[in-house]
Amino acid sequence: MQVSSPAAKAPTLNPALRNFWLEPARNRVLYGGRDSSKSWDAAGFAVFLAQRCRIRVCCARQFQNKIAESVYTLLKIQIERFGLQREFKITDNSIIHRGTGSEFLFYGLWRHIDEIKSLEGIDILWIEEAHNLTESQWEILEPTIRKEGSQVWVIFNPKLATDFTYKRFVVSPPPNTVKRLINYTENPFLSTTSRKIIEAMKASDPEQFEHIYLGVPRTDDDGVIIKRSWIEASIDADKALGFSAEGSRRIGFDVADGGADKCANVFAHGSVVSWADEWKAKDDELLKSCSRTYNAARDREASIAYDSIGVGAMAGSKFQEINALSKADGSNFHVSYQKFNAGGAVHKPDDTYQPGITNKDMFSNIKAQAWWMVADRFRNTYNAIKNDETFAVDKMISISSDCPFLEKLIDELSTPKRDYDQNGRVKVESKKDLAKPNRQGGPVPSPNLADAFIMCFPPGGNALDIWAALAA
Repeated sequence: MQVSSPAAKAPTLNPALRNFWLEPARNRVLYGGRDSSKSWDAAGFAVFLAQRCRIRVCCARQFQNKIAESVYTLLKIQIERFGLQREFKITDNSIIHRGTGSEFLFYGLWRHIDEIKSLEGIDILWIEEAHNLTESQWEILEPTIRKEGSQVWVIFNPKLATDFTYKRFVVSPPPNTVKRLINYTENPFLSTTSRKIIEAMKASDPEQFEHIYLGVPRTDDDGVIIKRSWIEASIDADKALGFSAEGSRRIGFDVADGGADKCANVFAHGSVVSWADEWKAKDDELLKSCSRTYNAARDREASIAYDSIGVGAMAGSKFQEINALSKADGSNFHVSYQKFNAGGAVHKPDDTYQPGITNKDMFSNIKAQAWWMVADRFRNTYNAIKNDETFAVDKMISISSDCPFLEKLIDELSTPKRDYDQNGRVKVESKKDLAKPNRQGGPVPSPNLADAFIMCFPPGGNALDIWAALAA
């Protein structure tokens, strides 16, 4: 969000939203495109209220593993921008007004909805990035915020027209709801640089421009390999379904060096994914990235599966070098590692994937096979959670709500679409196609975390045996 220009005489909120904030309502729904001042203005108005009367504001979002992921920073910046630092006590995890006693509380809905349910005296529930809100969560939250005169602020950039939040609060809003669409065109604080970026997208990709900057939701996610709803149902599925992390421990390593691409690690223990990492590496830092992955594998007693295409082709020799150095230092620890060639032949080509269809007739390469097998796991988990169907643990999947980069991982896993080779076999939308400006749904960055995730779940049985076969 952009702040006032240096020429401004005094900091202000967006005058276009004055009536929105002052109109009496139980639910305030503020939605639209990027750079429209939504969250920025909400933070400023919340500070304004906290300064004038005693209120308790619960600031919530779907996933929040640390305070930096909340609206804490926005509130702090607005307090400083309006010169109110002396009026507020700002600690590492709380904000309290010294005079009125107003306080801001910060919660992640996924892990702490029961705690929110037990909160008393909440005046405002501010749901940031509310496109992730689920119907079951709203059924809990709506009656929880029950104080006389209390409000719910629903603030989001629309994603899919089929999302619960869009249908509930925009298409068919509850009684006593005020909703407001706002876009960058009504943001008086928008910088010249941002405006140029927006205009460039408007000229090059009108459809993507409408979605990103005008808040037009995409109609559906047809064509993706893994549906977002399947992934969301799999979060903490091990706890919901009563299974534990058992079996082989694997770390997937998507290798990059330079450019816009990033390196990524994902750790899986049996059917449970609990950790991820992503970092930017320079052109000459392959050894450093391999060492980072090696240390993560050592700490988790895991084997490594690494992308052997491009710069990753040299990763094996780096792991061999690190193992040799470890042995020379007197350590008995040795990390097992195997390469993954995404374009390689399918595993067990003559086996049946579906009745009447073999693996070699279904999949273009091992990458497609791996993605589809993971999609099957997600679908099974969704049906186990939603429809009480029964599946073996090794046919399901769970992602811990504590997993770093969780929202990004969900986005990346639910983005690639199915494609086909010249023989009609399925394949995964390539990184090159994902990045095309004219891609339907808009260009997206390389799904590094998703690729590392897929490497944790090779087609077949025992992970190390499979990787060894692929490497041969």
